[in-house]
Amino acid sequence: MAEADVVLVEVADGVATITLNRPDARNALSTDLLRALPRAIAEADADPDVAAMVLTGADPAFCAGLDLRQVGSGSLDLGGSGAAGGTDEAARSRRGPFGARTKPLIGAVNGPAVTGGLELALACDFLIASERARFADTHARVGIQPGWGLTVLLPQWIGLPRARQMSVTGNFVDADTALRWGLVNQVVAHDDLMPTALGLASDMLSTIPDMLVRMKRVIDEGYAMPFGDALAHESRVAGEYRASVRPEDIERRRRAIIERGKSQRG
Repeated sequence: MAEADVVLVEVADGVATITLNRPDARNALSTDLLRALPRAIAEADADPDVAAMVLTGADPAFCAGLDLRQVGSGSLDLGGSGAAGGTDEAARSRRGPFGARTKPLIGAVNGPAVTGGLELALACDFLIASERARFADTHARVGIQPGWGLTVLLPQWIGLPRARQMSVTGNFVDADTALRWGLVNQVVAHDDLMPTALGLASDMLSTIPDMLVRMKRVIDEGYAMPFGDALAHESRVAGEYRASVRPEDIERRRRAIIERGKSQRG
């Protein structure tokens, strides 16, 4: 399979759907996939016709992690992946598997997300899971040190004791448990996964474009700061933005929000 085929990108109505496409290998991260996926994310993030992204896998899995057959044979280019202590400086300096993004990325987890696949999921802004989704961190069983932020992000998402349990046992967590633990935002029927994720992306597109980008940036920046610094940062950004706000625009948007709220009742 050519490198271009291991990641499929479809852009429609302002949303880029990015699909890991090695279904026979459970979308395991081969050298080609490790190269193609960050490029696809970066290109979608830079595309003026894209306002939001959805990442998923070709059934039956979301991502099984690094392709261990390639690792075992020595053919997997870890140096260019940024994973497992790779030596490529550009990849190593990239934060997580994708690097910095300006646009929101929804993870639509359609099946198992294991080890490196779990790290891909944690690099998304939030997750919607199929009932078939399962999650596991098997780094301690495989013998590869995580390098995409799992030891930081997983405790932030689900709490330190639960993250420790997942990482030191390598046990799987099913979709319902992931929902209770806060790893995913919703669990839906498998056939409803992509409509739900795309619907949420569409909801994002109905917001003010500048505010969509701004809100994501301020949340991301604040989360990386101490609490007091984050509050001060938000106040500073709000002050800078306030000068561009017109009362007539706020009134128009207020009426639109009320009408939208009425349509969402029940």
